[in-house]
Amino acid sequence: MDSHTISAFGRLDVVDAGRRRRWTEDEKVKIVLESLQAPRLISATARRHGISRSLLLTWRRALRAERTDTGLAPGVMPAVIVPEPLPERAPAAVSSDEGRMEIVLARGRRVIVDAGVDAAALARVLDVLERR
Repeated sequence: MDSHTISAFGRLDVVDAGRRRRWTEDEKVKIVLESLQAPRLISATARRHGISRSLLLTWRRALRAERTDTGLAPGVMPAVIVPEPLPERAPAAVSSDEGRMEIVLARGRRVIVDAGVDAAALARVLDVLERR
């Protein structure tokens, strides 16, 4: 050893920390669905499967994004708007479109309401539809 070289280590050993685990898509979905079940916490599910909480949250976001891209999530039923039965006394009022308003939302969604709609209820419905 040269006099100008000082080393605290006589020998350097490389310790194998193990390989990165690979999770299949089915395993990820199973773990994410388990984390969504009440009252289980995200941290408890992550600990049980030996993954970090942040990784589990990333998987949850990815699954949520995938569900919105491909359609509806399992267990979610689409809302169906059915017109009210027509009153027998006033057929002329039904044929008139006066007082009706059509609201076109993102992704081509349409909401048609009468003039007598409750504004607060309509605001809540539009808020929910805009978030989806």
